[in-house]
Amino acid sequence: MADEKDVARLKERLDLMDERLDNVDSVLTAVAERIMKQPIRIQLTCPHCGKNIEVGVVGSPKPTG
Repeated sequence: MADEKDVARLKERLDLMDERLDNVDSVLTAVAERIMKQPIRIQLTCPHCGKNIEVGVVGSPKPTG
């Protein structure tokens, strides 16, 4: 009997953990989509020659349909 209760409790805890991971995934996806709507610019200085290097990244929404 104790084994059945342990298994049921473990299943319940795994279900809660799965739900939490789904929530975290949803939040991270929303943040990433919001960030990718804006261009990102990174400026670096080359350690060898001292020149400034600028890298630009522009995201686009995932096509749906």
